Amino acid sequence: MTPRPTPALDGVRVLDLASVGPGARASRILADYGADVVKVGAVPRAGAVQIIPPYYAYSGNRGMTRALFDLKDDDGREAFLRLADRADVIIESFRPGVVDKLGVGHAVVSARNDRIVYCSTSGYGQTGPRSTWAGHDVNYLATSGFLDCSGRRGDGRPPLPGATVADIAAGGMQAAMAVMAALLRRERTGEGEHLDVSIADGAMAMMSLYVDEYLATGVEPGPGHYILTGRYACYEIYTCADGRFVSVGAIEPAFWRNLCRLVGLERYADTQTDDSIQDEIRAALAEVFATRSRDEWVELLGPADTCVAPVNTVAEAVDDEQYVARGTVADAVSATDGPFRQSAPIWAGTVLPDGPYDVRDGSLTDTAGLLAVAGCDTHEIDELLATGAVA
Repeated sequence: MTPRPTPALDGVRVLDLASVGPGARASRILADYGADVVKVGAVPRAGAVQIIPPYYAYSGNRGMTRALFDLKDDDGREAFLRLADRADVIIESFRPGVVDKLGVGHAVVSARNDRIVYCSTSGYGQTGPRSTWAGHDVNYLATSGFLDCSGRRGDGRPPLPGATVADIAAGGMQAAMAVMAALLRRERTGEGEHLDVSIADGAMAMMSLYVDEYLATGVEPGPGHYILTGRYACYEIYTCADGRFVSVGAIEPAFWRNLCRLVGLERYADTQTDDSIQDEIRAALAEVFATRSRDEWVELLGPADTCVAPVNTVAEAVDDEQYVARGTVADAVSATDGPFRQSAPIWAGTVLPDGPYDVRDGSLTDTAGLLAVAGCDTHEIDELLATGAVA
């Protein structure tokens, strides 16, 4: 039997102070690569707003432990810092300046542990005129130009995206990538660093294709400006006879010709980018696609080099033959809610378990055991628990 490979981040200890959002997504990625992630929260009596996701959210925090501290209490704060002394990474998602007021900011932690990689994720970054603004995914997509380059609703407004694109890619994935790069650099320098992860900056980076075009040419992108934003009929969504939809992405001329031939519209094979007849081509394609069901079109066109694929619902996506074959859904067993399915680690290089994932009771904590490993004695831990400094 081939031995199981060692996870890429095996032995890396991460303290994650984020309960939801990009920070939680980043720690989910790091844990899937084998990092030892501790979810850090506030003790119940600390008065902080407690956001407890449902048991299935963020893949049930599988493979993670949990510790609770009162960071406004001197003893609770020091207990957290004892864990930080031995940690490799800290992730936090407070507004800029909050961790410093709590006494657990980068300056304090790095003075005790100069190898710490301290990742601060926030909406607009630690600096700048909007650094203290509240915000959510839609705001970062709005300020970066992402929404403006999207299509329009009937009244002219940009549509709401179907997923939290900024939180996932611009924030969570950026943070995970930055942390792994910082760990790699630490191997050469021996020193940690403070990472300032701005979700809005990440959203701007996702727009770089259009931003670079504007900066170089002065031409301002927008809906219908470019092939990827709806200028041509070859890159569009069409309605089928059963009311479901197909996506068409036949950008390359060869794929476009294949599509035209198979749907009986050869007359448009050489006019793919003729702006004067795009409405005509769209209408012709819409009429053709309305003659068969979505799945019939996908069966005919999908394998035929036409860049056609179904618009799946989430329910359809999790049972789609491609995703099933790739193992993107995993079995899990919740200690409180029983067996269920969840998103599997899909990142290249992750090591999968031999059986279902175990999802613990989300109310359990590991604070005492973690403090013991950090060097606290039994009497000290009992005192901390008794006073409510930790839980």
